[in-house]
Amino acid sequence: MARNTSMFVKIATTLSLFLILTALAESRVTQLDGFLKANSVTCNAIYGVEVGDDCTTISQGFQLSLGSFLGINPNINCESIFVGQWVCVDGSSAN
Repeated sequence: MARNTSMFVKIATTLSLFLILTALAESRVTQLDGFLKANSVTCNAIYGVEVGDDCTTISQGFQLSLGSFLGINPNINCESIFVGQWVCVDGSSAN
C-alpha cells in the first residue's frame, strides 16, 4: 500500500511541475525594471489596411508616432502588413 502511495505522489508531483512550467511558458509576461508586468493594450478604434498602406503611412494618417502605433499593435509585423488587416489606431498600452 505504501508503495502505491509513493508512486501516486511521484506522478502527481511530476504532473504538477509539468502544468506549472506549461503555464509559465504560455503566459505573456515580460521583465520590466526587475518587476513582472503583464502586457496590456486597450484599443478604442481600428482601421482596415488599404492598398499602399504601411505602418508609417497609417501612423502618420492618424497623427500617431510610429512608436505609439507599434505600442498599441504589439503583434504587428510591418514587413508583412496586408490589405484588409485590422490595426488599432486609437488606444493605450501599459508597456
